[in-house]
This record gives sequence, structure tokens and C-alpha cells, in this order.
Amino acid sequence: MKTSNPVLSRLGQAAERERTAGYGAYGPAGAAPGYGQPYPGASDYPAAPPAVQPMTVDDVVVKTVTLLGITGVSAVVAWNVIPDAMTGAAWIGAAVIGLVLGLVISFMRMANPALIVTYAVVEGVFVGMASKVFSVIAGYQGVVLQAVIATFGVFFLTAFLYKAKVIRATPKFQRGMIIVMGGLFAVMLINIVLSLFGFSTGLRDNGPLGYIFSIVCIVVAALSFILSFNEVEEGVRAGLPQRYSWVAAFGILVSLVWLYLEILRLLSFLQGGDD
Repeated sequence: MKTSNPVLSRLGQAAERERTAGYGAYGPAGAAPGYGQPYPGASDYPAAPPAVQPMTVDDVVVKTVTLLGITGVSAVVAWNVIPDAMTGAAWIGAAVIGLVLGLVISFMRMANPALIVTYAVVEGVFVGMASKVFSVIAGYQGVVLQAVIATFGVFFLTAFLYKAKVIRATPKFQRGMIIVMGGLFAVMLINIVLSLFGFSTGLRDNGPLGYIFSIVCIVVAALSFILSFNEVEEGVRAGLPQRYSWVAAFGILVSLVWLYLEILRLLSFLQGGDD
């Protein structure tokens, strides 16, 4: 099955090789060990199922819910266990570890459940510490619950728009999103580096520029779900192995965390005061 996504195209070819190579311990069903011809009468028996099961949309849904649950539990535990004095260090540490794990999974396309679950645990600590900073330390009351509700509201709205084909993941849309997302992350990285030297660009401050930048990030984070939904559909059509549902779920989790943090920041702006 052809796909416009080059990564999925390569994975689809690998999946096809796995399916044609693995039909049991002794090759295709009915084949004698060391021989290319089946036993007489082998056709009377049903063929053994392929060793590699293709992923389905249900697989991705289950994996996504699992990762969200792990992230949520990890966030709650981190919030209640890590002392306030260690919040900043835990936040930065989880951010660095999560970034490294995320880059490894993304660029190497590692369908390793243990690695992806570890990422979800680390992201839970990161989200928990970020939420605690905004809600407890900075004193923005109620923003965490509001941000959670808004995040899932945007997610389901985007899913509906994709299902209704109001927004389509055309090749032009995908290329544009990759360019915009890359540009945003570059800007955020530069902003972080400049802030370390005491220079403020205003992008993350409570002001007109901060409002505009947060809204842009929220819109782009929401549209990134379209890329994930399209990747799931193309992966199913390409017959990717079932284990790649973990990679698809990982992509959705990344977008959800990003969207949540951007909404959390914007809500804090609306309550007034600087971060």
C-alpha cells in the first residue's frame, strides 16, 4: 500500500518482509524442514497465521489510553511526593530526560514498549511539576483542571474535524506543518538560551506578544493531531506490525502534553500577573 509519508513507506516495506519471512518455525505452513515442497495433503489443513500481526486503530486507542493513564498517575505521584524545594530541579531534570527519550524514539522510530512507557513516566513527572509550579507556587488557582478540560476538548474537536474531512492531511499540509513546528521549536529553544543570559524576548511573558505566541502554539499543537491521525490511518493501510501502535500512541501523547502546557500558560496569563 503506497503512502505519502516516507517513514511509513519504509516501515511498510519492512512489515511486508516480516510477513513473507515469518510463517512459523519451519517456514510457510505445510513445508517440511529443509525442503521447499509441502507434504502431500498439506493443503487439507488451514494455513498458520502470519507471525506478524498488523496494527489496527483499536490498538492505537488502547496504547494511547494506557500511556495517558501512566502519565497521569506519574504526574499525581510526582506532585504529592516531590518536595516544593525540589520542584524546579525535578521539572528541569524531567524535561531534559524526556527530550532525549523523545528524540531517540522519534528519529529512530523505536517501537519499544518499555522505552515508550518510560517516556510516559518521565513526562508525567514533567507535567506534574509544571502543573504544581503554575497552581501552587505561582498561585494560579484552578488552571490545572481548566487546562485538562480544554486540552481534551481541543483533541476531540480536532478528531471530529479530521473524521468529517473538514481538515485533511494533504502532502502540502504535512510539509507546511513540519516547517512551522520546526520553526516554533527553534524559536522556543533560542528564547530559552537568551533567557539564561537574562534577556527577555517577551514571548513567554504576560503581554500582547506572549498572548499571540501562546495562541499560535496552541493552534499548531492542535493541528499536529491531524498528522498523528493521518499517520495512524496510513500505518493501518500499509499493514505495519502491531508493535508500531506504540509509536503512533507516543506521537499523540507528545502533542497532548505540548497542547496542555501551552493552554496552561495561556490560562495563567488570563488570570493576570507575570510567571
